[in-house]
Amino acid sequence: MSTETGNAHRVKEQASEWIAQRMLGPWSDADQAALDAWLAESLAHEIAFMRMEAGWGRTERLTVLRAPGKQLPRPAMHSRPARFRVAVVFALVAATGLAGGYVLSGSKSQSYATPVGGRQIITLSDGSRIELNTDTAIRTNFSASRREIALLKGEAYFQVEHNATRPFVVTAAGHRVTDLGTKFLIRKDGGRLQVSLIEGRAELQSAGEGIQQHSVVLRPGDVAIASADALNVARKPNKELHDELGWRRGVVVFSHSTLGDAAAEFNRYNTTKIVIADAQIKSRMIGATLAVHDVNAFADVAREIFGLKVQKHGNEILISR
Repeated sequence: MSTETGNAHRVKEQASEWIAQRMLGPWSDADQAALDAWLAESLAHEIAFMRMEAGWGRTERLTVLRAPGKQLPRPAMHSRPARFRVAVVFALVAATGLAGGYVLSGSKSQSYATPVGGRQIITLSDGSRIELNTDTAIRTNFSASRREIALLKGEAYFQVEHNATRPFVVTAAGHRVTDLGTKFLIRKDGGRLQVSLIEGRAELQSAGEGIQQHSVVLRPGDVAIASADALNVARKPNKELHDELGWRRGVVVFSHSTLGDAAAEFNRYNTTKIVIADAQIKSRMIGATLAVHDVNAFADVAREIFGLKVQKHGNEILISR
């Protein structure tokens, strides 16, 4: 199978999983947000999903045929017996011509997402905990032999219950992080991945097509920056790692940061955006700890500490000289 064919097949599998999860339930606002994020990743995702949805529509119509003149109420999907749920997946697979199965594999998939400025703590069935930062989406897939998490976008902190016979694996940006008894922070910015190891050990490996092959075992204090063609590992003191996790306490910590970088980080948490007018202002250094949603405090720092001009225009705060 060619790489292109394999990728198309995988996209179809993912689309079928989304359709099955939505139709078989339960389905929450967080699930919908995660689906929206997946659809937004590429046109191929949207096309595959629409085709699967059309296939489901044909299948669902078959299930509601009744004897002439006799109309029966249709029960909610989640109330139907297990054998019907399995039959639905068989029908979906048959309608789309896709091999494999969603429920039949024995795995359980769930999706979670946070909006801009949101935060969520998830306790998994194995006792592991995941904390989602602002504008973050993940998909979990647990089976009897494996625990897999896909970080679709954003940032998440993992506290993993280690089980050597049932690996805990996080995939993001063409890379794979495997738990070796660990607490770690992962942030995905497009094709750039940052993994900060807080406790224990974790193995970081490249795992995607077109990604330079590399592998490293991280230990406490290691911070790895990985992209398609490079991997760099640096050491950070405990205080800096603690500062990186400030969002868990509702704050962002800036230490020897440029004003431009601080504004970009602050904007991750707010719909009102900080806009820096020119490059000279962006290069000024800032040290501060601010509540993640307090845009006025950021504006006050710019005005009172740097003597800059602050103006609000709609959903933007413009900082200039």
